[in-house]
Amino acid sequence: MFELFYPPYPAPEVPKPTADAPSTSLVTSGEKLPVIDPTGMVIGQAARRYCHGGAKPLHPVVHLHILNRNGDLYLQKRSMHKDLLPGRWDTAVGGHVDYGESIEEALVREASEELGFYDFNPVYIDTYEFESAVEREMVSIFAAVGNFDLHPDADEVEQGRFWTMDEIEATIGKDILTPNFEGEFRKIRKTLESLL
Repeated sequence: MFELFYPPYPAPEVPKPTADAPSTSLVTSGEKLPVIDPTGMVIGQAARRYCHGGAKPLHPVVHLHILNRNGDLYLQKRSMHKDLLPGRWDTAVGGHVDYGESIEEALVREASEELGFYDFNPVYIDTYEFESAVEREMVSIFAAVGNFDLHPDADEVEQGRFWTMDEIEATIGKDILTPNFEGEFRKIRKTLESLL
């Protein structure tokens, strides 16, 4: 499983302050995310806004796919308040790792924040690098199988429901699902089905 390796002292802030810009809102405002190299070594920390601002430093995220016993996959419809891809259907749980967190800690926190979901045993599937027009992420994928009681948080998730695998396949490429989810689903569908 992919791990993060934090330095013994706080990592430097990115971007580095300069004489012309000793402190900018991109450095000092908002949640802090670890900036990593491809091996998981934390080489800096940056505001979320900076990570999505075009510079695209590599930062870790977690995804959790939730399958019921019938083999249906739970998807969330992203809140219209999200800055990226509002209103699109996406992975059941997805979010950034905060600076100082492990991958597992971020997974549990995000599941509880988005779906009020605590009682699950995650299965690690894979880690891969994803790049879009605005960001570059190291995505760690997990899955959970069971008949769970999920409670989407209205601020995080507009709605959620279980989809059949065929229904998802039929929706790919129609601007209903997020591009990241579509690519990830194609990559791991057989692995997800093997967990049943």
